[in-house]
Amino acid sequence: MKIDPVLSKAARLAKSRNYKDAIRALDSEENRYSGSYKYYYLYAVICLYSGDFGGALAYFRLAREKKMRDPFTMLGLAALYLNRKDTGQAVDYYLDVEEIDPGNKIARRGLAVIRKYSNPDSLASWLADGKLKKLYPPIPASGFSPKTFLAFFSVLVLIALLAFGILVRFRVLPNPFKGKSGRPTAEFILSGQERADAVELGGSYRYILTRDRAVELYDKALSLFTAYRDEAAKINLNRILESNASEGLKNKSRLLMSYMEPPGFDNFKQSDNISFTEAIKEPVLYRDVYVIWKGMATNVEIMEEYTAFDFLVGYDTRTTLEGIVPVVFNGPISLNSERPLEVLGKITPTGSSLGFIKLEGAAIHQSGRLE
Repeated sequence: MKIDPVLSKAARLAKSRNYKDAIRALDSEENRYSGSYKYYYLYAVICLYSGDFGGALAYFRLAREKKMRDPFTMLGLAALYLNRKDTGQAVDYYLDVEEIDPGNKIARRGLAVIRKYSNPDSLASWLADGKLKKLYPPIPASGFSPKTFLAFFSVLVLIALLAFGILVRFRVLPNPFKGKSGRPTAEFILSGQERADAVELGGSYRYILTRDRAVELYDKALSLFTAYRDEAAKINLNRILESNASEGLKNKSRLLMSYMEPPGFDNFKQSDNISFTEAIKEPVLYRDVYVIWKGMATNVEIMEEYTAFDFLVGYDTRTTLEGIVPVVFNGPISLNSERPLEVLGKITPTGSSLGFIKLEGAAIHQSGRLE
């Protein structure tokens, strides 16, 4: 196999822990490798080892668009979500890796860590000790050759904005454009070129948007993000991702989503809560959107690795049943199936047909006031 000099050099520098020069070598040829899985993966894993988690997340997601079932990419994403203490998402990736590559040592080790440090405080302590690196996927050996794809302007802009955003986020550079909310906004503002090229012509999509409508949806999502209304913002971004919006606009939407934070019962905005009826009409619009629904639990299964049950949505009053949704929590949780409860969870479509959803559980609330 022909050795690619650029990727080989970057991999060699990364293995010697010279991450700065490795990234510089890749940056110098970014338009040449547009669309290359090997380039995206190498860039992502170098960012991961260097501690640039924002860059790693963006490039692992680009790599996964090229190879959905690549175990190394999923291991990288699992490590990033574990670093965020989103153990539910991390478990999903590790299980997918084990399905593709049975006996994968890194996936097995990751699941063992999650089981052992199921308490948030103990997991935080484990992360603070710098042990997450043991779960990183490997830096590829030098000597592989990627395919060359056509470059496009939006990817260049995305990478430049991403680099600026990371430097601002880690306070290497000041952020003169920071909004009053304290959230970064400058790196997400659309350029004139991105606005002009906001949609693609041709193709088959779930939603067809005009250029003005695509830009309007994105600007509204950015405004909601700035106001800490992440769940409402995701709905607009999901519509963009399922539409004929340009790849540049979709990439920027994915990047914006990566900065959003999971809510808790204490800070969840009820005004943005999606009803069960809304969710089952168009599940893809509500992908990864957190909701709080009331109901009852049945068919409860509590194991060391997970807790699962069928959630009778709306049946907290024991008079009306809106529907039944599978719920899965990472690890064992305390649950009384005889009493009503509230579930804070993330909507995940499980099929292309109407109504096929599940909830990835984040928290449960049970109290006397729900009776």
